[in-house]
Amino acid sequence: MNTRQKDLLRIVVEEYVKNVKPVGSKSLVKRLNCSSATIRNDMAFLETLGYLEKTHSSSGRIPSEEGYRYYTEHLMKPKEISGDTVLKLQTILSNKDLVVSDAILKCMEIISEITNYTSVVLGKDSGNELLKQVSIIPIDDSKVVALVVTNSGHVENKHASIPSTISINEVVKSCEIINKNLSGTKLSEVSAKLEYEIKPIIATKIKQYETVMSFFQEAFNDFTVKQSDVFFSGKTNILKQPEYNEPKKIKGIISKLENVELVKKIETDDEGINIFIGEENEFDEDVTIIKTSYKLGNEEGTMAIIGPKRMEYGKVVTLLNYIKNYLEREEE
Repeated sequence: MNTRQKDLLRIVVEEYVKNVKPVGSKSLVKRLNCSSATIRNDMAFLETLGYLEKTHSSSGRIPSEEGYRYYTEHLMKPKEISGDTVLKLQTILSNKDLVVSDAILKCMEIISEITNYTSVVLGKDSGNELLKQVSIIPIDDSKVVALVVTNSGHVENKHASIPSTISINEVVKSCEIINKNLSGTKLSEVSAKLEYEIKPIIATKIKQYETVMSFFQEAFNDFTVKQSDVFFSGKTNILKQPEYNEPKKIKGIISKLENVELVKKIETDDEGINIFIGEENEFDEDVTIIKTSYKLGNEEGTMAIIGPKRMEYGKVVTLLNYIKNYLEREEE
């Protein structure tokens, strides 16, 4: 491809992304400073390369998956982020009261709002995290809150009403036994150890030990379930795209977004920002997924954007890069 043909491909991609209409030669004459016939010839050439394709209803061209791929690898330019967006992201990322996963979630909510695409955040499986401590906070004579804290700073709370036959002091004493014996244990191993190692100890201290143990088991189960969840922002944004104007397509994409195991396949350990267009991704051949991993301290996971193949690639990549670069500076 010569320079003019590369410019032509770039313009066709960006115009189609913007207007969702096939791009004809007449509309490009002034921008490329050449005749309509030359542009038609170049379009035909790009079509033979597999970068453009015709639609049945128009003489114009639209990008193919190969065209989008060439664009993202050779022609795409970073987009400037508005000062307002930078301020919002900085405010979230610099908030020391937020653990990293919560900050990522809030940032991805903003990106979903800006782009009108769907964002997803997948934390690493909490089963590999270590229990740091369990704390019991009495609310009144019959109610307590258990706080489960991991080595990465994740916190989960469990509210419970304590039967009158059990004193809060007994619950606190059980908590001390758990901390003494299980601090530093993988969360995936805590449940079994509670049952086979801690329960016999607590049974010698408390008459209604079964009730107390059930409370702590539920607290840990709630934690591991919540931490392994998939977090979406703008989940229905994808349905606002013109590509999803047919009931069959709408039903199909909703079904896939609800399939947690399928969504979890988006997870990545790759440190770069990766773009999977159409058939390149396992999720859905009609979408593009742009994703990257994040890591700060002991917290790590995946952040991704799901949108149509007709995506504002430069904008999404720039926004994800901003978050990633900020976290990398904090890690240094």
